[in-house]
Amino acid sequence: MPATATEQENTMTDRKNSMKAIVHERYGRPDVLELRDVDKPVVEDDHVLVRVHASSVNPVEWYGVTGLYFARIGNGLRKPKDPTVGADLAGRIEAVGRDVTELQPGEEVFGTSGGSWAEYAAARPDRLAPKPANLSFEESAAVPVAALTALQALRDHGQVQPGQKVLINGASGGVGTFAVQIAKSFGADVTAVCSARNVEQARSLGADRVVDYTEEDFTKRGERHDLMLDIAGSRSFLACRRVLTPEATVVLIGGRMTYRGLGPLPHVAGSILKSRFRSQTVKFFVAKINAEDLIVLSELLEAGKVTPIIDRKYQLSEAPEALSYLGEGHARGKVVITV
Repeated sequence: MPATATEQENTMTDRKNSMKAIVHERYGRPDVLELRDVDKPVVEDDHVLVRVHASSVNPVEWYGVTGLYFARIGNGLRKPKDPTVGADLAGRIEAVGRDVTELQPGEEVFGTSGGSWAEYAAARPDRLAPKPANLSFEESAAVPVAALTALQALRDHGQVQPGQKVLINGASGGVGTFAVQIAKSFGADVTAVCSARNVEQARSLGADRVVDYTEEDFTKRGERHDLMLDIAGSRSFLACRRVLTPEATVVLIGGRMTYRGLGPLPHVAGSILKSRFRSQTVKFFVAKINAEDLIVLSELLEAGKVTPIIDRKYQLSEAPEALSYLGEGHARGKVVITV
């Protein structure tokens, strides 16, 4: 029996109010992720609705989906209260809440939101900025979390100065590739630590010297550094002290991704404890997403001082494969999801 006009109208309305999104109803390996039809987000008065064109993959998604113990705090101990996934985004403003004045429909933006592995995402205006004019949506989506982490680690927590020697342990991943370039933009002398296959990439990003950790122990080199960004979490603080100046700062950013246990927390906690009563300072932080710093990054990107390095691109339906690849720990730059 043919559908009535009312039934056809209801079907069209349902389609208009729905979208494709990646969700996970339980914790586990990346194959718990599913592409589903879900309701499009309702725009609150102080939010905007973004039509997402691209997102990217960060360790935060790995920890949230696999359900490492610390990641379950606030999102459910047994199963996720919020099944959505994704933070980074680049896209166009679809609609704005009635209290929003700084953004208008049609504007191209990049930044973060909750549940950005989807066709649409609701976002706060103070976590968005105009998309860099010289970047594609995919390139822009690779920037927010990783580049903000690198910027704030160097500028705010490391207080990097021109001419200082900066050591970046883990220079080939998302944060690391941005850190090398941003450190050079501040006038620092950069030593990058990475594997053999990433040596040329690190050099091309501006590193003054590159250490292949498969051939050489960077903690036994002669140079001493004023600032260290520990992204890889591969060596103990006590071993790293040998290549640090007496008043050096170590900024802890991460550690090895694991499927079970506490993830990077043992390395972070151990480094902080071992630094007690030492002359060097160890800091750990979580990046603060804000429009002001996104604009700083946009200026660096548009000036050609920083370029996103994209390793692989996946379609939204391939999100499980994208997360699995990141979890292997060998990504060269960023992993991007095209929506």
